[in-house]
Amino acid sequence: MGVTSFRTPNGEEMVVLARADYEALVDAAEMLEDVAAYDRIKDKLARGEEELIPAEYVNRMSDGEHPIRVWRDFRKLSAKDLAAAAGISATYLSEIESRKKEGSISALKKIARVLKVDLDELVIWNEQDEEPVA
Repeated sequence: MGVTSFRTPNGEEMVVLARADYEALVDAAEMLEDVAAYDRIKDKLARGEEELIPAEYVNRMSDGEHPIRVWRDFRKLSAKDLAAAAGISATYLSEIESRKKEGSISALKKIARVLKVDLDELVIWNEQDEEPVA
């Protein structure tokens, strides 16, 4: 690594290095950030604060399937059991999952609590106007 150093008129030490050396340092710093992020997630997984979701479920949501239905399947809950645990009717849950009804905030909060997810995980955002759609 070719480094040249000099002092500014006010005594601050400066260094000049080749572009390739600079880029290698930037790459190393980015790698360290990635490793730190990996370690943080690994720690959260170990503490039970995060969980791994198989690609099958993520792909279903990406393909447009309602997140409540996907999370319900992931948690191995029937619609009837989820509705009962959330204190809503199975019919109402079915209407939400089939997008016939949006679902009240209150109902969505109850469903999120039972599914052990944040409310944001159940809300589908309309990208055009940034309005949430359940």
